[in-house]
Amino acid sequence: MRQAGFDNRGSLIRWTETAGAEPARVFVHGLGATSAVYHARIAARPELAGRRSLFVDLPGHGISDRPADFAYSLEGHADALAAALDAARVTGAEVVAHSMGGSVAVVLAHRRPDLVTRLVLIEANLDPNPPIGAGSSGIAAYTEDEYVDNGGHARVLQKVGPSWAATMRLADPRALHRTATHLVRGTNPTMRRMLEGLTADRVYLQGELSGELAGREGLEAAGVCVVTVPGAGHNVMFDNPDALVAAVAGRG
Repeated sequence: MRQAGFDNRGSLIRWTETAGAEPARVFVHGLGATSAVYHARIAARPELAGRRSLFVDLPGHGISDRPADFAYSLEGHADALAAALDAARVTGAEVVAHSMGGSVAVVLAHRRPDLVTRLVLIEANLDPNPPIGAGSSGIAAYTEDEYVDNGGHARVLQKVGPSWAATMRLADPRALHRTATHLVRGTNPTMRRMLEGLTADRVYLQGELSGELAGREGLEAAGVCVVTVPGAGHNVMFDNPDALVAAVAGRG
């Protein structure tokens, strides 16, 4: 396990990695998840063998620290991820990122283009104010005090089901709420506009069961390769791992 400071107060972002050839692949999880659980078996596939792979847990999640005074904004998460990559001496990485982690990866590529040459985004959040559901919008519907101290976190764990709850329990409730709130609020410019303006190679995976991707035509006009994944919902890595492996390997 490796670590790097991210807030000038001694808080540490942590990751595990496997050795291999550069450029590195960096795997980033979604809200209330951890990178190794969601992505280690993808990185271990024979089609992807031989590359250095990093499994980073964002602040407040998994094995990383969870400072109470951190904003947990998308920009803050992106800067923490940049600190990890700088400490790991990673440049020009291929970043494979899911959901909220995809939003963070877009912000990272926008702020630090030296760190990213390719993005593989798995149902990344691109727009503010999504419909109310069990995920980020459902968490952000609570006030912070309601979520952290008055039963909101427990109610969300019941709603999301046992699979997501298994990793959500490893995240700090305050970090979850603040991250979700910033995700719903979005960025300026929006994550979508940032993504459209990047020069890095960009692939966006949309699960067929999640419905048509809003604004697909605009993304494709900007050079983003949008792939609809058959038989998959939001968690493409579990629903159709072959399609994700093909996209990461450049065959999507």
